[in-house]
Amino acid sequence: MILIVSLIKAGMPDCKTIHGMQIQAFASLLEKYQDFNTNPGAEKLERIVQRMQQDFTDYYFIQVNNKNIGVIRILRLKDNICRISPMFILPEHQGYGYAQQAIVLAELLYPQATSWTLDTIKQELKLCHLYEKMGYKPTGKEEDIQDGMTIIYYAK
Repeated sequence: MILIVSLIKAGMPDCKTIHGMQIQAFASLLEKYQDFNTNPGAEKLERIVQRMQQDFTDYYFIQVNNKNIGVIRILRLKDNICRISPMFILPEHQGYGYAQQAIVLAELLYPQATSWTLDTIKQELKLCHLYEKMGYKPTGKEEDIQDGMTIIYYAK
């Protein structure tokens, strides 16, 4: 069976769905690091609503054969810089290359972007590998959130 990955623009009515998916997708990292300040899995619905209202923010559902399996948020920043924050795939759909395809599709949607940025947890080697495989390079900026948890910044 051919699995077709697509990005479908989300709107204000989708905030509750995005929130539920985000909690599910980030639950294991929230449990592992107990980081209730920066983990998207600990965010309130109101935060997603606020972001959805930003004129420089676009949310997209990552779909496989028309089923929502994740979300990617693109921020259109000054100087034609785009930022991915956050992107997630539901746990049962991880490991199939969908995140890679979603990144490619997102980058194609913003041809005016001269560079892309994102960040992730340095200790999560699979996530770092994914972004590095997609051409993202560490910027040298790192931020210690807590003992054993460092945010590493990437750019492409």
